[in-house]
Amino acid sequence: MTAASGGAQTTRPTRLPRSARRKQLLAAAQQIFVAHGYHAAAMDDIAERAGVSKPVLYQHFPGKLELYLALLDTHCDAIIAKVRGALEATPDNKERVKGAVRAYFDFMDHESEAFRLVFESDLRNDPQVRQRVERVEQGCIEALTETIISDTGLRPDQAKLLASGLAGASGAAAQYWLANGRPTPKAEAESLVAALIWRGIASFPLQGGSTAGTAPEIG
Repeated sequence: MTAASGGAQTTRPTRLPRSARRKQLLAAAQQIFVAHGYHAAAMDDIAERAGVSKPVLYQHFPGKLELYLALLDTHCDAIIAKVRGALEATPDNKERVKGAVRAYFDFMDHESEAFRLVFESDLRNDPQVRQRVERVEQGCIEALTETIISDTGLRPDQAKLLASGLAGASGAAAQYWLANGRPTPKAEAESLVAALIWRGIASFPLQGGSTAGTAPEIG
């Protein structure tokens, strides 16, 4: 705390640990990028939103692209972890399908709107951005493929094709649901999509001869 003229006192900005400051800057950048897109976002606006000077911002991120890529890495890892976590949370295959679908809906529906950075980026033509977006798709497909192979004994190429369909249907349905104003309650929407997927995947035999399960009723 320092004394100002006339006896008034001003306080210096709190000095945060580097990791905490980085987290603060990423949060501010996310708000700006989501609101304005990459091209219209300015480092000045991000620094102002974070309550820091531009030199402080540049100490952590040398440029706007590096800041954007750091955000993408965070959210790409998050959606892959959500899908993998849903698959590892239970041995029940019907619940695994529900969990995987829910992971996509949760990511799309999160109040941060981080999905816009991953699925609606205005920088998709940049190779580094495209690589990260493709990594999300491939990471989720790989997690689903591993589970399908272990449960059904299908060949890797067959399992990966099914996993691609499951991931694609979940992601497309969640995006459609959100873009159209959430016309169906979220839990009901997840149940509808999970039932559709399960009715198809349940027909593939488990290792040992039985089927993956009986397709559930919608609702």
